[in-house]
Amino acid sequence: QGGCSMSSEIDGYKVNDETEWSPALITTPPLFSWPLRPFLILKYIFGHPGYFLPRNICYMALALVTWFFLTPNLESMQTFNIEWVSTIYFRNLALMFLVFGGWHFRFYILKAQGKKFSFNKRSPQAKHRRFLFGDQVYDNMLYSVLSGCTIWTTYEVITMWAFANNLIPFLDWNTSPVWFIILFLVIPLFRDAHFYVVHRILHIRFLYKHVHALHHKNVDIGPWSGLAMHPFEHLLYFSGILIHWLVLSHPIHAILHVQATGLTPALGHLGFDKYLFAEKKPLTLGQRYFHYLHHKYFECNYGGDGTVPMDKWFGSFHDGSEESNKLILERRKKARIGA
Repeated sequence: QGGCSMSSEIDGYKVNDETEWSPALITTPPLFSWPLRPFLILKYIFGHPGYFLPRNICYMALALVTWFFLTPNLESMQTFNIEWVSTIYFRNLALMFLVFGGWHFRFYILKAQGKKFSFNKRSPQAKHRRFLFGDQVYDNMLYSVLSGCTIWTTYEVITMWAFANNLIPFLDWNTSPVWFIILFLVIPLFRDAHFYVVHRILHIRFLYKHVHALHHKNVDIGPWSGLAMHPFEHLLYFSGILIHWLVLSHPIHAILHVQATGLTPALGHLGFDKYLFAEKKPLTLGQRYFHYLHHKYFECNYGGDGTVPMDKWFGSFHDGSEESNKLILERRKKARIGA
């Protein structure tokens, strides 16, 4: 699929430099389909793109590295002090600039693959008065760094302190290795469901107008758009880590949870469907189209990427088709009549 003029073909994909890329229609992952299809489930879990690849396995590996090499020991976190708190803050800030900044540098500064496989008609470096400093990227960076990274770190710091002082349930690998692994592997499912619930709440008229509209200033999205949110939205968005205050878990689970929550928006708002190697080797980046459609149409695809198909269950799923567009128009007409 894809555009018209100036088109070329790369590994069977028709791409071009002038119009937005239109990928294949979105399909629902088979994890929650009925009847169960074991072969498709296994293919989804271990295939590419799938549950682990290309993203979740990277976040899991990063959480392991973070816990063993980039996190102060629990004994030092029993009391609050500037040394270990600042260590976690600057570690998170460095990860943010590495991931958000890295994607932005590759796709929007170097423009390494032009507009090939891009959803956006325009660059996210838009100059407009609705953005602070009149610049979308600077606006997005300010909210991401000052509010996003601070609230991310605050949740993590308080949770680590609570683990260190045995104020919340602490899971020992030696006593429950199976549950330890299962919990590590299913955190992305909880994150997706939590994001859907929070996101639907933020689309309540009052909260949308006073909170979530700030994020939706970004129509042509880019990596730094991902965490460009109102501070109140950051409080809700990162609140998923609180599940570890209730459920028996280990600090590494909490790190995976909050770290993936903090970093996934960069890729989720990349604005590109595929990473192009050597002009002829497109590598899928996972289901990026899902959330792009939310920014394009607003009233659909409230989940993270549809791993848990809550949009399908509650009637807000958009698969990229004209039929889905028509359903949105019908809902808008009914809403106007009801208002």
